[in-house]
Amino acid sequence: MSHPSFPGRRAVLRGSLAASAALALPTAVGAAPAFARSGRPEAKWGVQSGDVTRDSGLVWVRSDRPARMIVETSATESFRHPRRLYGPLLGPGTDFTGTVRLRGLPAGEQIHYRVRLADPDDPRRSGEPVTGTFRTAPARRRDGVRFLWSGDLAGQGWGINPDFGGYRIFEAMARLDPDFFLFSGDTVYADGPVPATAALPGGSVWRNITTQEKSKVAETLAEFRGNFRYNLLDEHFRRFNAQVPSVVQWDDHEVRNNWYPGQRITDTDTRYTEKSVDVLAARARRAFGEYFPMSTLRPGAREGRMHRVLRQGPLLDVFVLDMRTYRNANSPGDQSVDPQGILGREQLQWLERELVRSRAVWKVIAADMPLGLIVSDTTEGAQHVEAVAQGDPGAPLGRELQIAELLRFIKHRRITGTVWLTADVHHTSAQHYQPARAAFGDFEPFWEFVSGPLNAGAFPASALDGTFGPERVFVKAPTASNVSPAGGYQFFGEVDIDGGSGELTVRLREQDGSVLYTKRLQPGLVGQ
Repeated sequence: MSHPSFPGRRAVLRGSLAASAALALPTAVGAAPAFARSGRPEAKWGVQSGDVTRDSGLVWVRSDRPARMIVETSATESFRHPRRLYGPLLGPGTDFTGTVRLRGLPAGEQIHYRVRLADPDDPRRSGEPVTGTFRTAPARRRDGVRFLWSGDLAGQGWGINPDFGGYRIFEAMARLDPDFFLFSGDTVYADGPVPATAALPGGSVWRNITTQEKSKVAETLAEFRGNFRYNLLDEHFRRFNAQVPSVVQWDDHEVRNNWYPGQRITDTDTRYTEKSVDVLAARARRAFGEYFPMSTLRPGAREGRMHRVLRQGPLLDVFVLDMRTYRNANSPGDQSVDPQGILGREQLQWLERELVRSRAVWKVIAADMPLGLIVSDTTEGAQHVEAVAQGDPGAPLGRELQIAELLRFIKHRRITGTVWLTADVHHTSAQHYQPARAAFGDFEPFWEFVSGPLNAGAFPASALDGTFGPERVFVKAPTASNVSPAGGYQFFGEVDIDGGSGELTVRLREQDGSVLYTKRLQPGLVGQ
């Protein structure tokens, strides 16, 4: 692969980035900042970058008290002749988080940045800078692109366990030095309390770091914010954030398991005093935008939406979907007419327009749920459809109708290079969709790759629905449900696009980074 190496970045990680990981966290972990007037503002939750393009990127930080965010950028780690930007005043309105957009950056270059927090009443009183780095997307095809994806962090009560090494999967991911990380939903488990201990097979015990906000399901804005802070207590995750920019989407557990707009929580679920899922989703969305550097959802952003396209140079466009906000209610999925579907009409039309506009060799469709894997919803006692596939291998019904419309559109507009990536189901697999095997055949063959979880319970492989003719060519999953991270089955995926040939290689990897499965796709072809 003709992908540039950046030895300077490695030096940063050994040196100045270590300061980010070494920062002491508050004594009451995850607690809201104490308004001490002594000392200087500190960025104890590290830094993040996100939604990086050829000439821009977002930088994020959280302060332990009111502070002015100041960002300096440089082409070198020495920070000679830095460019300085004064960011927002961080206060309780955003839970002391802030994001700055960096503009006018050179394409395909390593950008070093450092964030300093200054006392708003005395700018001379500032904390130690926290340093990060990222690469902008390339302008030249020959530079290539490499990224990782996965999802499902701290689910089923499996939180940060120091005895296990914390979220150590991020160390393996960082060693690959990707251009960015696609965080494919379930970035927190707001509906999943983290107990102090959990029993493991054989009589051993899993011991979690705990916080007040993770002691119950999230209902208040403060509790949702606390869920995002919880993950930042892990040093591996903070180091990874400082090294690798993110492209983030949400799924259900940022709010509540299997939620949909307009849903009311039944009285039998006594964990919740707030029964309106729309109220919970609004609070979760606000916390999500505060805690991730995201171009369309940051405080003050005009768009106020999750779905977006990130153009990563001549080889790649990433289409980030939102399969929660616009979906219809979960149901048996047997209706013969379903215009709203899982994307909603407006988002579907947006996706079709952007796919037509795309001139990239590869169009990665980042879906927070799989297409042909059957995912059920039994949270309210009935057997309903949670994702797209509804279990009947015949002609499309329910939400399958909208996906059929999209696949037909891609075929008839002769859009090549579409690859679907997802997480959600807590195992890893590769599916090839072929019209010759399908009940609905008006589409071109394509691949869907699944990876995850990052640090959550692992589950058996989902059954396939034959409507779009999927063939599972690889899977690794446990036979038991809710296998802890100590039992293995934690996964992430890698996509490597070669700048010379344009070939796209997918690697499904285990927790330690070892490769389980590899698939190479050729540019400009269909039915591979």
